Amino acid sequence: MKLKSSLIIAAALSCSVFSMPTFAHEHGTHSLADSIKAAMQAEGRPDADVKRDRNRKPVQTLEFFGLQPDMKVVELIPGGGWYTRILAPVLAEKGEYYGAIGTSRIERNLVGQPGFENIQITAKDARLSRPDGAKFYALEMDNLGVTDADMVLTFRNYHNFDDAGRTKMNEAAFTALKSGGIYAVVDHTARHMEPYTNSNRRRFDPVKAIKEIQAAGFEFVDYSDLHYREDDELEYEVGARSVSGNTDRFTLKFRKP
Repeated sequence: MKLKSSLIIAAALSCSVFSMPTFAHEHGTHSLADSIKAAMQAEGRPDADVKRDRNRKPVQTLEFFGLQPDMKVVELIPGGGWYTRILAPVLAEKGEYYGAIGTSRIERNLVGQPGFENIQITAKDARLSRPDGAKFYALEMDNLGVTDADMVLTFRNYHNFDDAGRTKMNEAAFTALKSGGIYAVVDHTARHMEPYTNSNRRRFDPVKAIKEIQAAGFEFVDYSDLHYREDDELEYEVGARSVSGNTDRFTLKFRKP
């Protein structure tokens, strides 16, 4: 077993005893994959997005998290909308898509466009700020403005926040989800307990992430090595030429009891 994967399992076992129920939804696997592939092949999807498909593996990633087309889903910090362009079409007919926190680019470029009429923006009062000299963002918000969600996802964002901001985000995700709902987190891997440096500031220790998310009330369900990259030495800034677009990322799945 790969070292990083073993580390995550060992950490989870040491944190608490957890259950690992099945979330496979096997009856819908093929239709889900077809829907995701259709969104990936949509006319007008940016070439820059297409070039990242092989690295980000959206079909396998979303199947691992248990996405289904009839779910109520919240995407946190959607950025430029790479995953929004996949999630919103998949959920358009039977589900609900919500973008929350840092949504200005998808509001400007996607909301109301053909094929994206179903996008809903929530938590509009959330405020991201980075005080002068601070390395990480602070997050001010009450809640996500959504209840009984089936899934909350965030991709490569966990590292961006300070301690209080991560706590607030985890608590907001917990409140938004229904019992049994899934919290899905993907981010760039940092070495366990390695001191902070400018080179690793956009990475995060997966063991610490597990502990923090469990502290918000979640059960750790499973991990995936879909984004394991043996040639990422976990040493360089994620934008460095040697690792850019090929970073090792942890892929963690949690459940609200």
